[in-house]
Amino acid sequence: MNLSKSEVIKIAKLARLSLTAAEISKFQKELSDILNFIEQLKTIDTANVKPTSQITGLENIERKDEVNYNFTREEILASALEQAEGHLKVKNVF
Repeated sequence: MNLSKSEVIKIAKLARLSLTAAEISKFQKELSDILNFIEQLKTIDTANVKPTSQITGLENIERKDEVNYNFTREEILASALEQAEGHLKVKNVF
């Protein structure tokens, strides 16, 4: 499958890219090569291939979410830059 220059220009416009004439010619060839490779992949028989999402055998490692600190309220407030009425005072986010 070979893309025409007008098709490359249309794709570039959809992607909001401005291309030079040299870039249009370059991408015309490169995009056509990609599409031709995809056509080759379509010819491969995958009838006996099991679907898979990953092949490494890695699994997520999970741990319980446990609170693990021994600070008192006073120690935390003492290390704060600012405090007000027994609470940490921070800058506005908005």
